[in-house]
Amino acid sequence: MSSEEESRPSSSPTMHFVGKKADIVKAGRVTKRVNGCRDVLVMYHQGQLYALDMRCYHAGGPLQNGDIEEFNGRLCIVCPWHKYKITLAEGEGLYQAVDDPTVRPLKTHWRSKGVKQRIHKITEVSGDVYVTLNDSSEAIESDVYQTEKYRTVPLNAQPKPKPKT
Repeated sequence: MSSEEESRPSSSPTMHFVGKKADIVKAGRVTKRVNGCRDVLVMYHQGQLYALDMRCYHAGGPLQNGDIEEFNGRLCIVCPWHKYKITLAEGEGLYQAVDDPTVRPLKTHWRSKGVKQRIHKITEVSGDVYVTLNDSSEAIESDVYQTEKYRTVPLNAQPKPKPKT
């Protein structure tokens, strides 16, 4: 048994140690392979901890490099590759919609595409931060990027554009 496993509260065997809260607060963001199978981004922003799949649901972009912005009162991480907006609390993809494109000036507002990014539960116990994986059996689009195929691709390289046919 590792020291991390020994320090895990016995009442919740599904909680996985991520790190000390003070270290996460100082770093702002940490990534962790959880349970040997899921790459998770843990962030500290405005006094709150968040955990979500590390790669963007759209094309596997490195969310740890994304900016956090507010859209219509909701905190989102913005994927650095294609600027997709993902709510930190729910994992919803947001986009700007236009109800009637014939009316000028155009009136836009933010709409949800639904949950696209898997969000995980954060628990803090005595300064230690744990992640409980969201094990919902419902497929979520970010699940696609949780395979060995995508773990071997360097995240600092943007994917090559597909040739136009």
